Order: sequence, then C-alpha cells, then structure tokens
Amino acid sequence: MPEWLAVILLGVIEGITEFLPISSTGHLLLVEQYLPRQSDLFNVVIQAGAVLAVIPLFPERMAQIAQVRRWQEPATRDYLLKWALAFGLTCAGGFLWDKLGKKLPEEATPVALALFIGGIGFVVVEQWLKKRQGTAEVTWPIALAVGVGQLLAAIFPGLSRSGATILLALLLGMNRPAATEFSFLVGIPTMLAASSLKIFKAVHHPPPGAAPENWGLVLLGTLVSAVVSFVVVKWLLRFVQTHTFTWFGWYRIALGALVLWLGQ
Repeated sequence: MPEWLAVILLGVIEGITEFLPISSTGHLLLVEQYLPRQSDLFNVVIQAGAVLAVIPLFPERMAQIAQVRRWQEPATRDYLLKWALAFGLTCAGGFLWDKLGKKLPEEATPVALALFIGGIGFVVVEQWLKKRQGTAEVTWPIALAVGVGQLLAAIFPGLSRSGATILLALLLGMNRPAATEFSFLVGIPTMLAASSLKIFKAVHHPPPGAAPENWGLVLLGTLVSAVVSFVVVKWLLRFVQTHTFTWFGWYRIALGALVLWLGQ
C-alpha cells in the first residue's frame, strides 16, 4: 500500500476515534500492526489536528475562556479554575512520565485489554445511571477526576482519554452533555501541549539514527483527521443529548475481545 494512502486511512481513523470514547491511540496502534507504522510525532500531531478542528463547535465556552473581561465573573472564574486544575494535573503527570522515559506499548494485547475493560465500565455505569438525573455543574472532585482520567489514558493506550474522563465524570454525577463538553475542553490544551512538545523535540533533539520526519505526510494526515473530527464531534454532541454511551461500551468489548482472540 502506498504510504500516502496509509496516512489518509490513519487520518480518517484518528478523526473518527479522537473524541468518541473508544480510544484513538488504541485504534492507531492496532491498525499500525497492518499498515506502515508512523512515528509517535505523527500520531500526536494528527491528534492535535483533530482537536483544533472542534474548537468552533464550542463558541460560548471558548469565548468565556478567552475573554479576559469575563474572568471577573464568579461563574467564569470558577469554571476556569477547575478547567486549569484538570489540565495542570495532566501536564504535571505527563511531564513526570516523559522524564521517566516511559514509552507507549507497541503490542496489541494491552491495548485490547484496556478497550475491553473500558467497555465493561461504560455498560455497567450506564446501567447504574438509568433514571438518574445528572448535573451540569463541574465540581472540584470532577475536575480532579478528569485530570486523573487523562493521565490514565496516556499511560494505558486503549483506555481512551475521552472515555476515561467522561466515565469518571458520569460516576461523580455529571450529565452526559456536560461531561462530554468538559472532557473535550480539557482535552484541547492537553493535546496541543503534547503536540508542541513532540514537534520541538523532533526538530531540536531528534533521536540518534532516527529517519527524518516526512512533514508532507504529517500535514496530510493532520488535515484529514481535522475534517473528519469536526463532522464526528458535531454529530456526537447531538447524539449525547438523547442517547447513552452503552453502544460504545459494547463496541469496545467486541473489538477488545476480537483482538485478544486473534492474538492467541
């Protein structure tokens, strides 16, 4: 398969899976068992493309965050502090993880296990939440849990950043639309920071013997993931208004089980 076609396929997969609670990193690691493997930089940058594409879908929240004059409003200040806590915790933990020299696993089995376990989590939690009315309020425990969820997803590919954070927020009493929005808004600076760091390292401190990055292919994958992500997230924000995450849970269980079975 031509590498440009593989990059397009990876961009489509990234765009579909980045914000759905089914793990974009997990899917990319699994698919790359059969497609030409790309660099960690490629995977992170196309994730950033997917993240940037959804910013226009949150105009009110983005205005609230960006307009300095609104920071004096108690509600805005409260939201910003909780948003900053979740993001800051992720940054601190991610920095420590990077300093320890930890790497993502390249084997399919741990990814499949994370997909499977996370899927069970969604099915069980959604069953438990039946007929319960959640709140749109972001509490301090929820902000802390979202930060922890992002860290866990970074350490265990296949767990899913959005999946882990949404699941924890639901468990702590948020409703689905509010949990989805907060998860996505915390994910925006998280992925942009990760991408910036990867790009800086690739340009200024390339690993010894590493092949030069093909920036044309990186740009192609990023553009594809951005377009697909915009369409998918626009659909998902409508979907969660009236539906649960149960089907995503069953999908994760089926995919995880299939990969585990094929790996035997």
